[in-house]
Amino acid sequence: MKHLRNTLTAVALVGASVLPLAAHADPCKLDITGNDQMQYDKQALAAPASCKQITVTLHHAGKLPKQAMGHNWVLVNAPDLAAVAQAGMGAGLANDYVAAGDKRVLAHTKIIGGGDTTSVTFASSLLKQGGSYSFLCTFPGHNALMHGTFTLN
Repeated sequence: MKHLRNTLTAVALVGASVLPLAAHADPCKLDITGNDQMQYDKQALAAPASCKQITVTLHHAGKLPKQAMGHNWVLVNAPDLAAVAQAGMGAGLANDYVAAGDKRVLAHTKIIGGGDTTSVTFASSLLKQGGSYSFLCTFPGHNALMHGTFTLN
């Protein structure tokens, strides 16, 4: 009985030491998922202003290839969303539907297809706390459904 009690105490202590690690994910690393129905799983993302760098990881939960249903994640000042989407259409798949040298694009991932994952890391100094930012997918036509707000808290 004493051995069982010691074993249970040891298991409880190990469990208690692991739980805080799982409960405290890095707030500077964000995840978002797109699917074959042209949807992101989140309409808003936020990171604390204390982050020096922010990483956004995009997962594509669908099955279709990038040529048919590709997704990317593009960060812009909110007023620039429509113009960046329009410019991206002309840039083509080879350029990830992001116009080369477009200064309105603050950060972006590459275009990915079903089952793929990609990330982008950018300096938080590109953003102002309380600023109005949006993210979108610039694959032609996707931004109508695939967009959201980004906040630096």
